[in-house]
Amino acid sequence: MKMKKTLALTLAALATLSLSACGSTAETGGTDTAGDGEAQAYTIGIIQQQQHPALDSATEGFQAALQALLGDQVSFQYQNASGETSNCPTIVSGFVAADVDLIMANGTTALQAAAAATDTIPILGTSITEYGVALGIDGFQGTTGRNISGTSDLAPLDEQAAMLQAWFPDAVTVGLLSCSAEPNSAYQVEAVQSSLEDLGYTCTSYTFSDSNDLSAVATTACNENDVVYIPTDNTAANNAELIGNIAQSTATPIIAGEEGICKGCGVATLTIDYYDIGYRTGEMAYEILVEGADPATMEIQYAPEATPKYNPDMCDALGLTPLEGYEPIAD
Repeated sequence: MKMKKTLALTLAALATLSLSACGSTAETGGTDTAGDGEAQAYTIGIIQQQQHPALDSATEGFQAALQALLGDQVSFQYQNASGETSNCPTIVSGFVAADVDLIMANGTTALQAAAAATDTIPILGTSITEYGVALGIDGFQGTTGRNISGTSDLAPLDEQAAMLQAWFPDAVTVGLLSCSAEPNSAYQVEAVQSSLEDLGYTCTSYTFSDSNDLSAVATTACNENDVVYIPTDNTAANNAELIGNIAQSTATPIIAGEEGICKGCGVATLTIDYYDIGYRTGEMAYEILVEGADPATMEIQYAPEATPKYNPDMCDALGLTPLEGYEPIAD
């Protein structure tokens, strides 16, 4: 009888310990992929193309989503290329050498460097206008077919052309200003130019190679046209105040492809929320890391809506009255 009682107490104690261990994993929200009661830890490499409020916001949203979903199970290795294309391969090579679980590439050149560096580590892009153009995929249909997916910052281009017409119905000439080193800028310019020409405008494309010749090219574009259009373009975004000074001196209004550029030099924009697309990218990372989703078959995600906004300072400087339905860009 004594032996039976001792055995029963031992089994009860083991059962209690087992339940306690299970309860610990559940309470911390951990994902026990190893089956040993310990939560899986994930390391994510983040490469951001340059410092800019829009890109910063996307990175912030990405990290916020994963911290909400994984808590202290996730850690980030953050590197900023500071607008230098040559920095991107070096940064990504470091991530590959560290064998990170996933790479988040914020910006087109960052994505291209990541795509060239690895075909095995999952890659998610954000702030990418058009993935087919960025990755050289002919006939792109929404999935990459390889270890890459992500979110796009593309606002409807035909609606941007219609916005320009709404603001400047009497304009005749439109200059389209963009960086020749950014393939997604060329894609946007081509689409918007086609829409504007259908609306009866005479359009001319002006490209600068980098920040060194931007001032001269922007001055020519402003002097030769009634209105200038600037797409979502990282180099333009990084030099928006310079362009704004030129636009004011020539009294040339600018329609911009996103809010950050518009805040520096434009009068109006149709913009998306970069924090939102970054957050959605973080959710996609969770689906890959925890739920086993395959980036090759994950559809590129887009912002749910675009918001029309205007720049009060630039409108005042050029004597323009904002159209109804446009929100002011906050200081």
